[in-house]
Amino acid sequence: MEKLNTTPKVYLIGAGPGDPDLITVKAVKAIALADVILCDRLVSPEIIDRYVNKKTEIIYVGKECSKNASTPQPHINTLIVDHASQGKTVVRLKGGDISFFSNVLDELKVLKQHHISFEIIPGITAASGAAAYAGIPLTARGYATSVRFLTYYKTEILSDAYWKELGTSDDTLVFYMSKGNLNGLVDRFLAWGKLDDKKIAIIEQATTPYQKVYTSSLEDFHEKFGDKDFVSPSLVVIGKVVNLHEEFSWVETSIQEGIYFKSVTNGTLVSNNQNIIQYAV
Repeated sequence: MEKLNTTPKVYLIGAGPGDPDLITVKAVKAIALADVILCDRLVSPEIIDRYVNKKTEIIYVGKECSKNASTPQPHINTLIVDHASQGKTVVRLKGGDISFFSNVLDELKVLKQHHISFEIIPGITAASGAAAYAGIPLTARGYATSVRFLTYYKTEILSDAYWKELGTSDDTLVFYMSKGNLNGLVDRFLAWGKLDDKKIAIIEQATTPYQKVYTSSLEDFHEKFGDKDFVSPSLVVIGKVVNLHEEFSWVETSIQEGIYFKSVTNGTLVSNNQNIIQYAV
């Protein structure tokens, strides 16, 4: 395999949304060079099995805030600096894209502070992967001229004024990390929104063998899905473009039930790699 420029000591890499075939060629080359990989939960175990050298040390630093099972960011920063300072090639591997709703800024700051060279390798973000695999073009002509990426993991994160503006906008709205507040999110649109023919889609475990897509009008959401606990990760799309899902959906709805991104159990990931260490909280 052709080698990358090995001057950078740390590679910050997006692994894509789930389907292991969606990782970039450049990411695969960097992963193959790694002495140490700090790996998030939302990374396909098949990526580890396919592309990681069996001698590479893999450190699980996943985040599951809803289960109070997250590795503290300062601890992750310390691990990156400690290993890079030993002259090792370090890969920080995250699901989706490295720059979308992640703590990459904290990691960039600590790398600059310690004068450690780095390279950022983007990945396909969850919004692109989920929308593509659900047959929902996010800026389809005649439906939306722009798209916004948001999060609603805390109810106080957006002001009433901003909600009102969102509710009347014709933009496609994509919400990350918001499944725990879905009922409240829908209530905001019912209170402030210009509903027209907008719909909501919840895409569970996008691009994986367990992908499921649920759609509804905003008015009918509570009746259809108000009591449902969607599987993590779930991405939410709101807008007129959701109406295109039924016509252009090309991935057969999975009849399988399961969890694709499993947590570390008893110190091991679901992977054939034998060099995995868990840093539990």
